[in-house]
This record gives sequence, C-alpha cells and structure tokens, in this order.
Amino acid sequence: MNQIDLKNKTAVVTGGAQGIGLAIAELMIDSGATVSLWDQDHKLVNEATARLSSKGNVDAVTVDVSDLDSVKNAVIQTKNFMHGIDILVCNAGISGPNEKLWDYPPEDWQKIMNININGVFNCLSTVTPIMIENNYGRIVNVSSVAGKEGNPGASAYSASKAAVIAITKSLGKELANYNIAVNCITPAAAKTQIFDQMKEEHIQYMLGKIPRGRFLKVEEAASMVAWLCSEENSFTTGGVFDLSGGRSTY
Repeated sequence: MNQIDLKNKTAVVTGGAQGIGLAIAELMIDSGATVSLWDQDHKLVNEATARLSSKGNVDAVTVDVSDLDSVKNAVIQTKNFMHGIDILVCNAGISGPNEKLWDYPPEDWQKIMNININGVFNCLSTVTPIMIENNYGRIVNVSSVAGKEGNPGASAYSASKAAVIAITKSLGKELANYNIAVNCITPAAAKTQIFDQMKEEHIQYMLGKIPRGRFLKVEEAASMVAWLCSEENSFTTGGVFDLSGGRSTY
C-alpha cells in the first residue's frame, strides 16, 4: 500500500486492536503518525500495541467508548502520551445478533446504539474542542453500506450506522469554518472478527450484494482513511465515501 504523508501528526483510532481499526493504525504509523489505539479489550489492545511498536510511536488505551467518563479519561491519557490529537478515527462498533426487528432483543438494540452511535458522539464531543483550539483536525467516522441501504436481519446495526452518516454531515457543517475535515466511509463487509457475531446466511447475503464478488480488504479501507486524514484532504468535509465494491454507488 502507498504511504500518505502523516509525519508529525497524532492520531486516535478507536476499535484499534483488530480488523479495520488495526489496519488503519498500522498504515498511519508507517506514514509517520504517532498513534493511540483505543479499545475496550485490554489484552488485545496491548498485544496490538506491542506488535506495532517496532514500526513507530504507538500507545494503548483501554476505553469503553459508550461511557463518556471513560472517553474523557482516555483523552487525558492520550494527551499525556502525544500532547495533542490531530486525527480521530471513530471505528469502534459491533454488529449484534441477526434477528427480525419484531424479534430483536431490546437489550441488544440498546447495546448496539450505545457503542455504535453514542460512542461516536462521546468521542467527537470530547476530541472536537481540542481540534478547534488548534484550528486543525481530520475526523473519519466508520459507518457501513448498511447505513445507506439497511440490511434485513440487522435493523439495529443499520440504524446505528445511518446515524453515523448523519452525525458526520452535521459536524462537518458545524466545523466548516475551521481547518477541520469530518468525513465518513461506508464499507461493505470485511472478513474480520465481527463476522463471529453474524449468522452464516447473513454473511452470504452481504457477499451476494457486492458486484466485485468478494469482501473488502482491511488494507483497502485503511488506504482511503489515511488519505482522508491527510492535509491533502483540505476541502472535502461532511462527505460519505463508498467502499462497497459497487453495491452502493451513491
């Protein structure tokens, strides 16, 4: 993968211990950024940090993004490590069970909303003031093609990811007078551990919808995110960038 110039930039990647988040963090480190990995899995995030430490400056923060106090504490720890936050990638999320809406367990619905959209709000509302003070920032929220189209059997996930698109558009407009870009990506499914939460029939449904005929590679997502987080992306904000392999071309 090509490297993007992120030298002297500081970045936070939530859900950074595995999957798309880990791939984003790795490319950012390779591109010169100092990175703080945020993840609720203490063991996994420390293992990921140990592996990436040979490439550059990286720190591990155990955080529950659905808990505002936890996020605030994570910001303090992160600022102690890298003295600022230039880049924020809100990637942490869960898929939840695959059930019809009328059979959807309310506790699972609430958990998905707490992590997938309340978690994004918590991170944005806490980190954005730091970027405003510095008049610089790049934010990328990881949504999903499900947020555009809605997947059957995944109403909670689809609704939460649609909300991520909307919050991106709103914040992008609110920060348009600053040198802060806020965008989101809408990937099709990538083969990561999130598949462990899904039924096989749902996985095959998603694959069958992708004209490319394969799942997204995490490195492909990382490449798009890295550019969106670079100084080269100096104009586009509030945008939704497709990574669906042709499924959703709007």
